[in-house]
Amino acid sequence: MELGDPTLLQLVEEPTPQPAPGEALIETEAVGVSFVDGLIVRGAYQVQPPVPFTPGNCVVGMVTAVGSPEDEALLGRRVASVLDGLGGAYATHVLAPAETLAAVPAGIVPDVAAASMESYLTVLFATTHRVTIAAGEEVVVLGAGGGIGLAAIDVARSLGARVTAVASTEEKRSAALRAGAADAIGYGDPSDPSGPADLQGLKDRIREATSGGADVVIDPVGGPAAESALRSLATGGRYCVVGFASGEIPRLPANIVLLRNRSVIGVDWGDWSRVEGGAAGNARLLADLFARSARGELAPPAPSSAPLADAGRVLTLIGERRAVGKYVLRMS
Repeated sequence: MELGDPTLLQLVEEPTPQPAPGEALIETEAVGVSFVDGLIVRGAYQVQPPVPFTPGNCVVGMVTAVGSPEDEALLGRRVASVLDGLGGAYATHVLAPAETLAAVPAGIVPDVAAASMESYLTVLFATTHRVTIAAGEEVVVLGAGGGIGLAAIDVARSLGARVTAVASTEEKRSAALRAGAADAIGYGDPSDPSGPADLQGLKDRIREATSGGADVVIDPVGGPAAESALRSLATGGRYCVVGFASGEIPRLPANIVLLRNRSVIGVDWGDWSRVEGGAAGNARLLADLFARSARGELAPPAPSSAPLADAGRVLTLIGERRAVGKYVLRMS
């Protein structure tokens, strides 16, 4: 076996695992699917798992067994977990350390809980640990029709910011407006929004949409649009590097960062959740996400769903940037 195209993924039958001390067995209801999952399957991620392996990190389901008597209160509860490592969630039953679990409130359905985890945790980590967004600020979100983009719109809106979405198709721009963006623009000529990117014009269109310049840019895409977005920043503006869904890592000019006291800020939620924050810190962040959602402060959209057997097709759709919003895999 080897890493490669997601269509090579296969369903296999294995015995139901049994929890060791400190672990819980989750009967899976929904699993979040992400762009990073596809990178790992293809062998294009910075860390590669040994094969064979099971993809997926964000799981929601019911606790059916525990490995320690002190965790018996978890039995029968709907929980969510971000697995520590490179996968394991694309399965009907998943083992997770008890300390990683967060209760899913009754008002949040499993599909929404699973779909929101990776994207919203990335953005909540960014806005609680890496950058401050104040009410009334102008926030620009690139890749605004994808999972992280839609989460960034929702979180920035909840903080009182005015959001301008940048997305490649009318369908994605419409999704961004529904998520709470005040304005949505394309990468190309505004007279032909679905045409090729006009990157010099993009800077000017962002400045026009933001009445002079962005206070914060959230960029999960990278690629050639990154420099235009950086140049659109107002004085004291902050450019958040979240990822490179375009497949191209941009080379940002340092002189543009220097001018007008701009900042470039890296956002690596994955590393924080494994190291500095750890499992317990990430579980608290997850509980905060669900609490904000239950209070109505955040409104994660309902995802598209597919059966577990369609994992390869869904990962291909996301990897080719043809997906709008988030997807989950269902076990039934």
